[in-house]
Amino acid sequence: MTIHFTADEFLKRKTKVIEELKKQNLDALLIFRQESMYWLTGYDTFGYVFFQCLILTSRGDQVLLTRAPDLRQAQNTSIIKDIRIWIDSEKAKPTDELKNILSELGLENSNLGIEYEAYGLTGRNAIKLNNCLKDFVKIHDKSELISYFRAIKSNSEITFVKRAAELADSAMEAAWKYSKAGQSEAKILAEMQKVIFEGGGDYPANEFIIGSGKNALLCRYQSEKQKLKNIDQLSLEWAGTYKHYHSCLFRTILIGRANDKHKKMHEACLEALSACEKKLKPGNKAGDVFDAHAEVFDRMGYKKSRMNACGYSLGTTFSPNWMDWPMLYTGNKYIIQPGNVFFMHMILMDSDNQLAMNIGETYLVTNKGNERLGKKKLDLVIC
Repeated sequence: MTIHFTADEFLKRKTKVIEELKKQNLDALLIFRQESMYWLTGYDTFGYVFFQCLILTSRGDQVLLTRAPDLRQAQNTSIIKDIRIWIDSEKAKPTDELKNILSELGLENSNLGIEYEAYGLTGRNAIKLNNCLKDFVKIHDKSELISYFRAIKSNSEITFVKRAAELADSAMEAAWKYSKAGQSEAKILAEMQKVIFEGGGDYPANEFIIGSGKNALLCRYQSEKQKLKNIDQLSLEWAGTYKHYHSCLFRTILIGRANDKHKKMHEACLEALSACEKKLKPGNKAGDVFDAHAEVFDRMGYKKSRMNACGYSLGTTFSPNWMDWPMLYTGNKYIIQPGNVFFMHMILMDSDNQLAMNIGETYLVTNKGNERLGKKKLDLVIC
């Protein structure tokens, strides 16, 4: 089996969740988030795009309900022993099969937590689930129950995150090497992902973001691949990924030359990132970090160009994105703790002048403050 953590670590994770279930008077948790399944058991799949549920009871029972293609996936990558298969057909009702398992486990009239905030639990399936369990159990939205534990990384997880950061740095070197006038964005992406794969890394949970010219102002991947002009701007956001653990970086690279507006935007990004670094420490709130970011940009005249969040937690995530809980936005009361990993992005998109400037780095929160995991320069790079 391909298991990335020790039996002892999995036992500690399971014990924490069970203790929390008892504390909240819950008899079981229906787990739909693939990240939760991976963290709790090692189960590694993209089969969550179909109906799939891992049941964990307060007694310690673990039962996976999934489809046939994921039987051996669960056997080969997880510690799950009890795996049930629902059969594909026009009349398939996996929610009914889930209800039967709950009955088998003696969970009628119980308090049941459900991870509703899960990409695999579509709106249609959630409606079917609620209708099926109505008058059978009492259901409660417990979408963040496991996410709260996942946000604090163990020593073995930190090892994976740091390896991911090394791969992200290698990809940055490739970006600097190939970002030249006349070069295709496709070539740059290919070379960046190549060094990550050659370094033992994985696919990221979402596409690398790349855009030049007007597309440098985009914060999402789009399929147009341009060639860099003699004078151009190139925005890149990417992640090094190792065992599904992510470490992200964000940069705007200038091609040919930098104008004064770009230089001032870069200075603002550096100052905002420094302000955020000072706030990213144990005891502060996630909202405090965002407010430090906003204060700098607003004071320097960039309120219209900044975003309404300046980062988010990183860890092991699956498609469709690498953003994890919690996020850095104003008023977020999450208390920052040692073991948190946050990607902090300073994004400026000046639509009036069609100029972009971005700096993003991943940080590990330590007992005394934080550690920037990327080791490359923060200078404005002109290729």
